[in-house]
Amino acid sequence: MPAPTLPDLLAALAADATVEGGAPFLHLAADHFARTAAEAGPVSAGRPARELAARFDEPLPQGIRPLGAVVDRLARDVLPDVNRLSHPMYLGHQVSAPLPVAVWSDLVISAVNNSQAVREMSPVTTPIERRLIAWMAELAGFGAGAGGTLTSGGTEATLTALLAARAALRPGAWQDGLTGPPPVLVAGEHAHYAVSRAAGVMGIGAAHCLAVPSRDHRMDPGALETMLTGLRREGREILAVVATAGCTATGAFDDLEAIATVCERAGAWLHVDGAHGASALLSDAHRHRVRGIARAQSLAWDPHKMMLLPLAAGAVLVRDVEALGRAYAQRAPYLFHEADEADTDLGPVSFQCSRRADALKVWVALQRYGADGIGVLHDHLCALTSALHDRVAARSAFEVLHRPESNILCFRYRADDAFNASLRARYNRSGHGWITATALDGRRVLRVTVMNPRTTEAHLDRLLDGLEAEAHRMVAGRDVAGSSGRALES
Repeated sequence: MPAPTLPDLLAALAADATVEGGAPFLHLAADHFARTAAEAGPVSAGRPARELAARFDEPLPQGIRPLGAVVDRLARDVLPDVNRLSHPMYLGHQVSAPLPVAVWSDLVISAVNNSQAVREMSPVTTPIERRLIAWMAELAGFGAGAGGTLTSGGTEATLTALLAARAALRPGAWQDGLTGPPPVLVAGEHAHYAVSRAAGVMGIGAAHCLAVPSRDHRMDPGALETMLTGLRREGREILAVVATAGCTATGAFDDLEAIATVCERAGAWLHVDGAHGASALLSDAHRHRVRGIARAQSLAWDPHKMMLLPLAAGAVLVRDVEALGRAYAQRAPYLFHEADEADTDLGPVSFQCSRRADALKVWVALQRYGADGIGVLHDHLCALTSALHDRVAARSAFEVLHRPESNILCFRYRADDAFNASLRARYNRSGHGWITATALDGRRVLRVTVMNPRTTEAHLDRLLDGLEAEAHRMVAGRDVAGSSGRALES
């Protein structure tokens, strides 16, 4: 294939920038929505990783290819093997079946390609992001002095919040590093790994990230108070306490009111990891689960979870906006200017520099469906999960392990850990549905997360029927890798 000339490339760019150039991609996405909603094809093809890797084992492309050929390959080699998160039987990870209007707005975000680092690069999407943060802070009860920024997700949000806590505890740490004994970071034993990751990234060390025992999969406030009292007696500095609103394993909510009281007595920074659960603030039925969140110093919240936005759309909020400025104490004269509008720039308070205007898709979704509408969808997902709990409890083949507080439920087939692990793998390979697994109370369990408003109770029945049928086949054939194949007595 001859090397392209500049005129050839300019002609291709012009053609691709038309409605005719974009339509094939729009049609692919719309067809994906339609086919998954109609439950056409498997939830996941489940092809082996080596097979998929071999499909793309090819030389670096050279030369201009027809757009139609590229689109055809996308349709042939990529889309058939994605996980179909918009399929009603996808009940796996905490990633949404995205709101369609937010998906289409992603096209606009990429087309304008404005960067959120400084307002001069994003003159209209910067105030949109600031308005979103103001709305979210108001919902959290943080008051007029609050602030924040969008993030790639809860991991970045928690890191940013803990950097703000570090700046409050040791103001010279950004410039001089951590000198002397490191402070400790305290979190519940069911906290997301983002907490220990932040400890490692910040140089505190994961060994100084202490786990508070849980009670019913929630941080025990009494155990927290005992731990903080002991740390103070030893002369240890406390960087922060991290509470969880909607833990990854079970969706459980820590008692934020009780934890806030303990933290206030100890003078400790309270960060709430609400990546999954903070969206309960949009719900009349579930808002009580985050009672006390207004007493936190900082909050991580992922709209790309229970607000059903496409990746990536996370947020970090702080009660005192000045705390974010102290978290990233940097100067970059080539980017951040001393001007009347410098205080509107988002780059100085964000871990990222090159950052998409993801605020636009959140704003568009709110304009289209309303915060109350998204709250209705949130409640629907939680109600479906409660219905699943009752169905699991009614079947003697299964053991339900907790009552759901959000849209996550853990249960297990009455068999050993290896059986449950194989059951999940075989069911997912069948293409009829897709679920996850976790370890809970020392046992391997099945885990369901309802993230699609189009999922119905009939789909939940199909899930349990499918799992039981697969289990019966396993027992009949003793086809259980690494296990005796023995189902336990009910």
